[in-house]
Amino acid sequence: MKHKTGSLAVAITAVTLFAWSAAATGHASRSKQESGKGGGQVITAQSKFYCNIKALTPEERAHHKQLGDKLTAARKAVVETEKGFEFQFSPQDVTIAELADWVVAESKCCPFFDFHIDLENQGKLICLRLTGEEGIKQFLRAEFSLP
Repeated sequence: MKHKTGSLAVAITAVTLFAWSAAATGHASRSKQESGKGGGQVITAQSKFYCNIKALTPEERAHHKQLGDKLTAARKAVVETEKGFEFQFSPQDVTIAELADWVVAESKCCPFFDFHIDLENQGKLICLRLTGEEGIKQFLRAEFSLP
C-alpha cells in the first residue's frame, strides 16, 4: 500500500501504534516499513498472521496474558506436527477449563489459528494443538519462542 507525503505522519503513527499494540498482546506482526526512493512514500508489507488488538478489552487482555504465562510455564513438551505444534500439559498443572479459556480469547484476537484440545492417556495428558494455513509453523516458532 502506498501513502502520499501528506499521509506519511499518519502511516508512521499507525505502524508505531500497531507495533506497540502487538507487543502489548504478546504478538508481533510480520510488518516492515521501507522508504521509497522518492522519500515521500511508505510501503508497508504485512503477513496474513496478525493479532486483532481490538478483540479483547484491557481486562480480558491482562487475564489472557496471565493465563498464557501460566500455560507457558506449565507445558511439559512441545511436539511439532505436520500442520503446526502440539503443547502438552499435565492435568495436575493445567485444567481443560483454563486451556479452553485461553483458546476462546486467543481465537478472538488471532482467528487464523485452528485450535484442538485433546485429553489423552486416560486423562493423564492434556494437549493443545495449534494449526493453520501454510506459514503458521514459522509464525508459531517466532511468537512462542519455539525451536
